[in-house]
Amino acid sequence: MSGPGEKINRRKQTNGPGKKIVSFCLTFFICFTTWLILSGRFDIFHISMGVISCGLVAFFSGDLLFPGTFTRSLPKQWLAFLGYLPWLIYQIFRANLHMLYLVFHPRMGEHIDPLIIKFDSRLKGDMAFLIFANSITLTPGTITVYTSIYGEYTVHAIDKKSADSLPGAMENKVARIFGE
Repeated sequence: MSGPGEKINRRKQTNGPGKKIVSFCLTFFICFTTWLILSGRFDIFHISMGVISCGLVAFFSGDLLFPGTFTRSLPKQWLAFLGYLPWLIYQIFRANLHMLYLVFHPRMGEHIDPLIIKFDSRLKGDMAFLIFANSITLTPGTITVYTSIYGEYTVHAIDKKSADSLPGAMENKVARIFGE
């Protein structure tokens, strides 16, 4: 097993100027398309504000959506992520039903037993960490309290049933997206 320092070195990636431009352009295109669809306004003022806003977002975070090392597997990862979303939405729906049960149970206090759990994840990439942590937080009954660059997670769960599934299937599905 490698030490924590080795994980950091393995995750550092070089990013040439050509790759930065591609990351910027792709991020800008996605942001601006979303801006146009959601704003529904096509006058000069709103379009120029969209260009400025999306340009700033793409400049500062272009490498978040599209990491520095482009491979042929990037479209495959996006398709895998799109396949992950329905499963995540189903898990969110199930967790909402469980929360309804807890909240509306006549003896609510007997069923709610908050706890903090800590676990190490086998995920390696920054985007995998981000998606996993946000997926946990999006699922009602659990909140990601802390993550480290070494894959350590601290999660608050409202009861034992909510905590039992972690890391579990969610981590496996996120790992499958990134081939980890």
